[in-house]
Amino acid sequence: MNSPFDLADSLGPQKIVHIQNAAIGLKAVVIIDNTAAGPSIGGVRMAPDVTLEECARLARAMTYKNAAAGLPHGGGKAVIAGDPAMTGKEELIRAFAQSISELEGYIPGPDMGTDEIAMAWVRDEIGRAVGLPRVVGGIPLDEIGITGFGLAVAAEAAEEYSDISLDGARVAIQGFGAVGKHAARALAERGARLVAASDSGGTVIDQGGLQIEELIALKSMGKSVTEFDGATSQPTEAAITADCDILVPAARPDVITDANVANIKARLILEGANIPASVNAERALHDHGVLIVPDFIANAGGVICASVEHNGGTESAARATVAEKIRNNTLEVLERARNTESMPRDAARAMAEDRIRAAMKFVRFA
Repeated sequence: MNSPFDLADSLGPQKIVHIQNAAIGLKAVVIIDNTAAGPSIGGVRMAPDVTLEECARLARAMTYKNAAAGLPHGGGKAVIAGDPAMTGKEELIRAFAQSISELEGYIPGPDMGTDEIAMAWVRDEIGRAVGLPRVVGGIPLDEIGITGFGLAVAAEAAEEYSDISLDGARVAIQGFGAVGKHAARALAERGARLVAASDSGGTVIDQGGLQIEELIALKSMGKSVTEFDGATSQPTEAAITADCDILVPAARPDVITDANVANIKARLILEGANIPASVNAERALHDHGVLIVPDFIANAGGVICASVEHNGGTESAARATVAEKIRNNTLEVLERARNTESMPRDAARAMAEDRIRAAMKFVRFA
């Protein structure tokens, strides 16, 4: 990508904002992609290596996700360059919030490297954020595991379009964090067995089944899954190619690539992370009969819950809405893909773009 102008198409982005405060080391980008359906909702991602291109791709994914879910919101995203474990994180997040106070078309939420506490800081500064702590009226997305719950709902819907039954299915989770651990729990409740889990420290594999609650306990103590007793430890990327029926990539973008796609053994992929696979890798998997439920369909639980919170709904209402919307959208996308003999991503994008362009007929962009 040579310049921000390379990002533009007929849908957006509407606004690209670069933020810098050298005094405290703040470097960030906010992209408001499309607000035809309403103000954009999108997470604030914090990592040392975030880029403009990553932010743009994630913002567009949020536009598709919100449209596909039928929410009164467009898509946006923010990235902050920095270590989430840094000293002085609160000061940095608060400075970021102050910098976006006038970007009223963007409603921040938690993402990788931020959480409900960070969103409470943002709300304190500018009066708007979602995914807030319960004590300030929020529905804490990570605490209740709503995105992981939605992935399990998508898996149930996908049973009609694959030869995989959740009862007895072997699951590999790449990225056993806020999304991955709850996906493991929700899938296990439906009869699946966790056989591989990874984090930045490596991968643990046990075809007999990993103890999910013990892994979660390790993570809560700041330890790696590789410290799980009795399980075989391998490099982090081993989760992607583990012997399993269902693969859930739930960490960074672009973990499924031309370099590893031929070694993937899963027959169903639930994209818990945003843009976890390259276009070529996803097509190769499709051509080999692997069913993929695309990211902005499968992992929409978080933003659906955020929308319910933003509009004054309850946690129980959010869970019911997530279940209904993700099930219906998964079924519609997979049926479209079957009828048109296309990739599920192409079917999902077409469905979302139809809804976005319909909304764009009623607004005049500034």
